[in-house]
Amino acid sequence: MIVVTTETVPGRQVVEALGVVRGSTIRAKHLGKDIMAGLRGIVGGEVKEYTEMLTETRNESVQRMKQEARALGADAVVNLRFSTSQVMAGAAELLAYGTAVRLE
Repeated sequence: MIVVTTETVPGRQVVEALGVVRGSTIRAKHLGKDIMAGLRGIVGGEVKEYTEMLTETRNESVQRMKQEARALGADAVVNLRFSTSQVMAGAAELLAYGTAVRLE
């Protein structure tokens, strides 16, 4: 499954737009990671615990979006975007969305 942030896939022609597809994940804070992040905040530097969590969350959201696109018979997803929103104190949703298309 080709996934791009552009409106087209280089070297390929979009022959049919199948609709918007999305994948989301909601993650909550983890007390152990919060403690480590707090300590790292004191001394400075990258908060690796959150970097890893966000990487996993983005990957999971994209995989879910790709599954939805496959179910529609898509070859690709164009215009990939990410959005986040807080759903409750300490928990946030990461949404990946784009347009599922068939390519020539």
